[in-house]
Amino acid sequence: MNTTANRNRDLHEPITIVERGVFALVRLLLPPQVDNKHAAEYFRVTIGQIDRFIEWFVVRPDTLINDDKVTGYDVYTSPTRSPVFNAGSTSRINVAHFIADLITSDKTWKRWRGQMPVIYNI
Repeated sequence: MNTTANRNRDLHEPITIVERGVFALVRLLLPPQVDNKHAAEYFRVTIGQIDRFIEWFVVRPDTLINDDKVTGYDVYTSPTRSPVFNAGSTSRINVAHFIADLITSDKTWKRWRGQMPVIYNI
């Protein structure tokens, strides 16, 4: 699991200069953000999207919130909102539900393996 603040560099996911500055500050003040970025980059670059032995995905939720039950959620290839100035929210239980679906549904797995999907609550 990662964050919408981590861009998928395989895709055109533009950010503004102000967002770039905010992300630099976050990386400086929150070392786990750097670890998240490096982990995703390792899979994306070193393992690649098609590996004989390792299949992976990196789920990128937006602002995490707590909820008691699974609700509707949408999954996208890239962020549809600014993680800094127009953040959405994603419940932890919806992230868990999506990950479980990735593991148990061949259709979902084939759609998202080797990618970095973004998940938002509806």
